[in-house]
Amino acid sequence: MTIEMTDGRVLVGTFLCTDRDANVILGSCGEYLSPEVFESKEENGAQEARLLGLVMVPGQHIVNILHDEPHIS
Repeated sequence: MTIEMTDGRVLVGTFLCTDRDANVILGSCGEYLSPEVFESKEENGAQEARLLGLVMVPGQHIVNILHDEPHIS
């Protein structure tokens, strides 16, 4: 799951749960500083994620939520 936040950061992780206040818990989460860099598929322009682990994202700071397709091995 990908979450875009009000401050421009993008969080990518595994959805674990939510609550009635729209707070979201992500596991194995990585942080990207800007959506433009995250969406870029060029290797020389790619940005490494800052690994955060378990994260609680307050619902008031969520701008957009995207569901990623599962990777089948």
